[in-house]
Amino acid sequence: MDFYPAIDLRDGKCVRLYQGDYGQETIYGDDPVAQARAFEAAGAPWIHVVDLDAARTGEPANRAVIADIAAGVAVPVQTGGGIRSMAAAETLFEAGVARVVVGTAALEDPAFVRELAAIFPVTVGLDARGRDVAVRGWLEGSGADLLDLAKAFEDAGVAALVVTEISRDGTLEGPDLIGLSQVLAATSIPVIASGGVGTLAHLTALSQLQSAGRVLAGAIVGRALYEGQFTAKDAVAACAGSLAESDAAPAAAVTEATAASSTTSEGDPC
Repeated sequence: MDFYPAIDLRDGKCVRLYQGDYGQETIYGDDPVAQARAFEAAGAPWIHVVDLDAARTGEPANRAVIADIAAGVAVPVQTGGGIRSMAAAETLFEAGVARVVVGTAALEDPAFVRELAAIFPVTVGLDARGRDVAVRGWLEGSGADLLDLAKAFEDAGVAALVVTEISRDGTLEGPDLIGLSQVLAATSIPVIASGGVGTLAHLTALSQLQSAGRVLAGAIVGRALYEGQFTAKDAVAACAGSLAESDAAPAAAVTEATAASSTTSEGDPC
């Protein structure tokens, strides 16, 4: 199982939201490129980047930052947020990203996903509250069922599904193992888990999860890294199933700017 450290961008800064709520934002740093390089140095095989501004509005507010991240690391960058047209995807691939994550557009225009996946590596983002998949930066419920959608993209040629349980995201309370098991059983597409990881034990549980003879392809981790619950190096080992028990101690926060810049801001709800 691959480890995907997350860099969520808002106004060019590294942030995290609590349960997808833009009014509950914590800022962790103002140098996303340095953060990506730190994750790469720790052994992360991928960097997962989300443009939160674009996810909400569709406008690519952080595209230049994403290009800088892609140019600044040798490992592949997977990015999502507001990718709702072929032009938007093409611009990101030209900027050096290896794979795009399509969420809202995948629900509203499934033919677009098939067209895009025929040309570029594409991941479909399925962000759900229970089994109700949300769209537009998690602002709206779609009424679409998580498992039905997982099955619907079976023959679309997509590289993976990123499955997020919104109620767990940013909580550190643990991933939704039951829901992930159901998705694994519903499709043959590789599944990347997102939301809720707070300990190395959570990552170990994800790496050992099996359903219908299948295992997870990856796990996305954000807040736990930034708040020093464990190191990116240990996360890589936990995902690979090679973590030594003595290496599982909590770590200092991964960004030197954390203490100075971390704030919780109250604003418009997502």
